[in-house]
Amino acid sequence: MDKKKQFAVLGLGRFGQSAAATLEKMGYEVLGVDMDEHVVRNMAGVLSHVVSFDIRDANALDQIGIANFDTVIITSKNLEASLMATMLCSERNVGEIVVKAIDERHAEMSKRLGATKIVFSERDMARRTAMQLASLKVTDYMDIDASIQILAFDVPPKLMGQNLLESNLRSEYNVNVVAIISNGETMITPPPKYVFSGGDKVYIIGSYEALSRFEQEVIED
Repeated sequence: MDKKKQFAVLGLGRFGQSAAATLEKMGYEVLGVDMDEHVVRNMAGVLSHVVSFDIRDANALDQIGIANFDTVIITSKNLEASLMATMLCSERNVGEIVVKAIDERHAEMSKRLGATKIVFSERDMARRTAMQLASLKVTDYMDIDASIQILAFDVPPKLMGQNLLESNLRSEYNVNVVAIISNGETMITPPPKYVFSGGDKVYIIGSYEALSRFEQEVIED
């Protein structure tokens, strides 16, 4: 059995709490860290593992085995703490370091210190809202990088009754189905013979250009 991906969330403000709780519900192993013991006590009922210490403390990070986590998400609003934690995680060769940036300057400094992904929560939420308003049939979207994104949508009539193989989504539109939620159950990389049915929520990945064409010709058709 594949080892579950492990996440550490450093900073349990509103963004950090939401990210940690979502990952926990998805079945991943999540460790939450915050200096505020009151916050830690509140999150103890949400997360399996939550501890209180200063994320600038290298010894404390070593004690929790920060180097063993696949992804560290740094969400502290304290610029010094965020940058120090980013540097310490980079020095310990953490594979993926995601930083919630306060502004462009914070983002640039974080990248120089080893951040592998930058998140601007307010800006990203604005873009997500705009995407949803532009297409009533797209229920959600997420940027992967500057040119790739994931779209979520309710299965359109054009796909109903077809299986994945027959739909030719990869060959016709250069997009890939990464997940389908059907009757409350989530299928990651569904099998080629899966038949689309009413009520399915479909998640596809592709370039902006490919997804835009797919949206116009399939979702909005």
